[in-house]
Amino acid sequence: MASCAPYVVHIRSLCVYSHYHSRFFIIVALSSYATYLLLKLQRQKQRQQAALAEREAIASAKRAQVLDDIRYIATAMIEDRCEISEGVVRIGRLFEILSLSERVAPEFPALFQHFELIKDHPIMEARQALPKQERMRLDLIRMKSEATLEQDISNDAKKLSAYQPKAMH
Repeated sequence: MASCAPYVVHIRSLCVYSHYHSRFFIIVALSSYATYLLLKLQRQKQRQQAALAEREAIASAKRAQVLDDIRYIATAMIEDRCEISEGVVRIGRLFEILSLSERVAPEFPALFQHFELIKDHPIMEARQALPKQERMRLDLIRMKSEATLEQDISNDAKKLSAYQPKAMH
């Protein structure tokens, strides 16, 4: 039996070694999995940031295009290539698209005063479908407003032809 004793101690040390060894492998495996998940999360965040940056760039380009359209219409109004009311409605609608109407209305009061008056007037087929008396009534409202505000709308159009929006806070 004395000859078996060294083997028993050796087996026990193997069990202790194996126990610590398996703990080490579990810790390494869990650490590796955690690292994998962190890297996966980092890549996902990078993709989200890239997608957000792309959406912001597209929105900024569209906004710049709409502002260019506003300046173009204002210039056309100044050069009499666009009727006052048509230009006012187009510019007013474009500012609505940009959600800037309320913010810029104080800068261009005549334009927005006229816009508020005529924005709901029917156009094209809807206008043609109106009875003649109603069309004449709407035309009279529009023409009175144009006559009253013409010079101020022209001044607003001049300012708009070079308009650059102020930075939003």
